[in-house]
Amino acid sequence: MAPTLKRSSLENHDDHQILQNGHHQHDQSSSSSSSTVFTMDGSDLLVNDHLILSEVPSNFKLTTIPHQNQGCFVGFRSTESKSRHVAHLGKLKNIRFMSIFCFKVWWSTLWVGNRGSDVQYETQFMILNKCDQTNRPFVLLIPLIEGPFRSSLQPSQSDHDDDDDHIDICVESGSNRVTSSVFQSCLYMQSSGNNSHCPFELVKGAFAFLRNHFGTFKLLSEKAPPDIVDKFGWCTWDAFYLKVTPQGVWDGVSTLAKGGCPPGFIIIDDGWKSMCHDDDDPMTESMGRNLGGQQVPCRLTNFLENQNFRSYISKTSPNVKGLGALVKDLKEEFRALDRVYAWHAFCGFWGGIRPVLHPIHPNMPESTMVNAVLSPSLTMTMQDSAVDGIVKSGVGLVPPEKAHQMFDGLHSHLSISGVDGVKLDVIHVMEMLGEEYGGRVELARAYFKAFNGSVKKWFGGNGVMASMQQCNDFMFIGTECISLGRVGDDFWSLETQSDPNGAYWLQGCHMVHCAYNSLWMGNFIHPDWDMFMSVHPCAAFHAASRAISGGPIYVSDAVGKHDFELLKRLVLPDGSVLRCEGYALPTRDCLFEDPLHDGKTLLKIWNLNKYTGVIGAFNCQGGGWDPKARTNKSAPQFSLPLTTTLSPTNVEWKLHSKNINEAQAFAVYMFQAKTLTLLHEPTQIIQLSLDPFTFELLTVSPIKTFFVNKRLVSFAPIGLVNMFNTGGAVQSVSFDGEMGFVKVSVRGGGEMRVFASEKPKGCRVDGEEVEFSYDDGERMVVIHLDWCNSSVDYLF
Repeated sequence: MAPTLKRSSLENHDDHQILQNGHHQHDQSSSSSSSTVFTMDGSDLLVNDHLILSEVPSNFKLTTIPHQNQGCFVGFRSTESKSRHVAHLGKLKNIRFMSIFCFKVWWSTLWVGNRGSDVQYETQFMILNKCDQTNRPFVLLIPLIEGPFRSSLQPSQSDHDDDDDHIDICVESGSNRVTSSVFQSCLYMQSSGNNSHCPFELVKGAFAFLRNHFGTFKLLSEKAPPDIVDKFGWCTWDAFYLKVTPQGVWDGVSTLAKGGCPPGFIIIDDGWKSMCHDDDDPMTESMGRNLGGQQVPCRLTNFLENQNFRSYISKTSPNVKGLGALVKDLKEEFRALDRVYAWHAFCGFWGGIRPVLHPIHPNMPESTMVNAVLSPSLTMTMQDSAVDGIVKSGVGLVPPEKAHQMFDGLHSHLSISGVDGVKLDVIHVMEMLGEEYGGRVELARAYFKAFNGSVKKWFGGNGVMASMQQCNDFMFIGTECISLGRVGDDFWSLETQSDPNGAYWLQGCHMVHCAYNSLWMGNFIHPDWDMFMSVHPCAAFHAASRAISGGPIYVSDAVGKHDFELLKRLVLPDGSVLRCEGYALPTRDCLFEDPLHDGKTLLKIWNLNKYTGVIGAFNCQGGGWDPKARTNKSAPQFSLPLTTTLSPTNVEWKLHSKNINEAQAFAVYMFQAKTLTLLHEPTQIIQLSLDPFTFELLTVSPIKTFFVNKRLVSFAPIGLVNMFNTGGAVQSVSFDGEMGFVKVSVRGGGEMRVFASEKPKGCRVDGEEVEFSYDDGERMVVIHLDWCNSSVDYLF
C-alpha cells in the first residue's frame, strides 16, 4: 500500500536537496515572476481550471518555471528517507489517456485507458486526451530523472476499492545506500494550451524544454543518425543465431547481391565474440553453447573474435587472418557494402566479463561478480528468459571508473578490423546492478560517459545502433552520442513460442510497439523498427511498415531464402533505399485507441517525403498485452476485417514540410489497389477495409494548378509505383508556366506516374523524348524509367 505522506514544506527540511543545473527550483508560492496553467484547488489539480487529478496528497508541490507557464514540475516530501518511494499522485477518472510502459525490462509499448486503475507498472510517458466540449487541453506527464533517482508511474498499490483510480509515482535509486525523502522535480507536466491542440507539437515542445533545462541529453534534431539509415541492410541474427561463421556472412551478402539487392550495411550479431561459461576453463571458448539462451550466463574472455572468426584467411591476402580480413574482403568484393557493424552488450557480454581473466589476459579489465536484482516494479513486467538467466548467474561487472578500458578495448579492435560501428545491446541490465555503485542512474551515467568517449574516438561519434534500451534512464542520460535505436521488441520469426497464430498476431504487436514508442523515443533517437525476414507469412506487412518508417531497412533472411520480388520494392540496385524525411507516427485519430485488441481500430501511421505525404494502414488486431496475466497473449476474437477512413489531414504537414503545407487538393494513390483518387478538400475522406494482417499504403500528393497559355493545368507527382514508398522517389518538382512544362527529379527505376489534368504534349527523360501513356479516366501519365537518377519533363 502506498504511504499516506505527511504535509511538509519543501523549503524546510533536513535532507539534502537534489539540484538541477546547480540551482534550486522555485516552488509556486515563492516565485512571483512565474505562473503556470496548473493550479491546486484544495486537493484537486487543475489545468486551466479543468480537473485532471483529484485527492492529490497535501505534501505534493507544484514548482513553477520562469517563462514556461504551460508546464510545471511536481515533487513531494516523505517522512522517511528511502531508496524507493511509492506515493499516491492523485486520482484519475474519466479522462482518456495513452501511455508508454515497459512490458519487459528492455521493451515498452502502448497502453490506453480512462482511469487510474488502467495505468500499467513502469509507465514512462502519458498523454491525457483533450476534451473539445469543455476546451480541456492535452496534458503530458513525463516521469523524470532527479539526481540519482529515476521515476515512473504505476497503478495504485492500495487494497481499498475506493482507491482504484489512484495513480502512484515510483521514485527509486536502485541502491539501498542511496536514499532521500525530498523530490522537487520527479515529474514534469505540460499542457498544450487553449490555442494549440496538436499532441505532436506538445511532445516536441516538452522535450525541447527539458533538454534545455537539464542538459543531460541531446535531442535527435541536434544529432545526425549514422548513414546506415539510407542503406539496405542484412543482419546475421535470424539467419544463424549463435552459429554465425565467416563463410555464412560471406554467403549471405553474396546471395543478396546476386539477386539484385546488395546490402549497403551488415550487422554481425551475437555469436562472433570470445566467451565462456563459468563451468568452462577460462582459457577455452564455449563454442558449443550456441543454442538460443545458452549464451546468457556466459562471459567475455577476450576482446578478440572467437576461433571461428580468428581462423578466417583472406581470399586475396593469405597472410591476413581474422575479423579484419573478413571485413576487408567483404568491402572489396561487394562494392555496395559500405558499413559493417558488430554486436556487443553494454557490459561486454550478456554475463559481463569473466572475473578471473585479468591475471591471465592483462589487456582485459578487472571485473567483479555482481548480483542482478529486479526492482519490485520490474517484477511486474513480463517474464523473460534472458532476465531470468542474468538474475540467476549474475554479471561480471567492470567497475564504472574502469569502464573506459572495456569500451576502448572492444572498440579499438573492431575499428582496426575495419568495423564501422556497433549494435549496443542489453543496455538496461544496468537497472539491476547498481546496489554497490551509487544506484542504477549513477552506474548507467558512468558507463554512458565511458561509452560515448570511445564512440567519439573510434566510430565518428555516432556509429551506434542501440537495442534493449527502452527506458527513461537511457533517454535522459544515454543519448548524447547515440542517435539511432530500436523502438520495438524483437521481430518474431516463425519460432513464436509454440503459438500457431504467433506468426501473425505477434507481428501486429511489433508494429504497434514501434509506431507508438516513436512518439516518445523519436525525440531522442532515430526510430529503428528492427529487421524482418522477406520469406515469412507477414513479410509484406513488415516491409510496407519499414518502407515508410523513416528508419533503416534491413532483413535477417537465412542464406538463399529471399523474396527478391518483395525486396526490390524496398531496395535500389546500389543498396540504398527511398527513406522518408521524418519518422512514422500514429495518426491523431488512433493516438488514444487500441489497435491490438479493441476489435475496431486499424493502426494508421503517417510520414512525409520531400514532396508527398504517406499514410500506412495496417490491421494489427489479434493479441497483445494482458494486464492480468502480465504477458502478451493471442486474442483471436478481435482479429476481424475492419473499415476506416483516411484523409490528407491524417498527415501532419506543417511539422516537417516546407513544400506542401498550403495545398487544398490532393491526388491519393493506393499501392495495393493501384488506384488514384482525387480529393478536392483536405478533409475529404477515403474509406478503406482491410482483412486481418493486411495493409494499404497511400501516397498523398498535393495538387498544384498553374497557367499554361491562359489555361489551367493541375499536376501532382505520384512516384515510382513499383516501390512501397512510392512518393519517396520524387526528389524535386519545379513548374514553368511560361514554357509550359513541369520538371520532376526522380531517384530509382520502374513505373513512374503523375497526375495531370490533361494529356501532356510530350515527355522527356534527361532531355530525350520518351514514350508515355495517359489514362483519361484516372488522368495519370505513365512512363518507364531505367535505374538511375532521372530528370523527367512533362510538356503541356
